[in-house]
Amino acid sequence: MDETYYEFGTAGERWDRARLFFDAKEYLTAARILRGLVAEHPAQTAQRLLLARAYYHSAQLTRAETELRAVLERDPVEYYARLMLGRTLERQGRAADAAPHLRLAAAMAGETPE
Repeated sequence: MDETYYEFGTAGERWDRARLFFDAKEYLTAARILRGLVAEHPAQTAQRLLLARAYYHSAQLTRAETELRAVLERDPVEYYARLMLGRTLERQGRAADAAPHLRLAAAMAGETPE
C-alpha cells in the first residue's frame, strides 16, 4: 500500500482511519497511521494509548512499553496506561516489574486485595 495513504487527510481523518483499522484488528496498519499522529501531536494521550494498544496486540511489546511509559511520564495517574504497562511487562515475562504497576492500577480502580 502506498505510504501517502497513511499521511493523507487531516489529523481528525487519520485518527478516524486509525480507529477503523484498529477495530478491524488490523493493528499493524493502525500503528502505521498512529505513529505519524503521535509524532505530530506527542502530548495527546488518546493517540499514544491507541498506538500502545496496537503495538500490544501485534506483539510489539517493547514499543508498547515505550509508548506507555511516555504517557505515564506526562500523567502518572493515567489508570489505563498503568494497567496496560503492567500487562505488557507480564507478557514479556517480567512479572516482578509488572507487579507495582498492576497494584497501582488496582488501587486506582478501587479494587482491594483479597
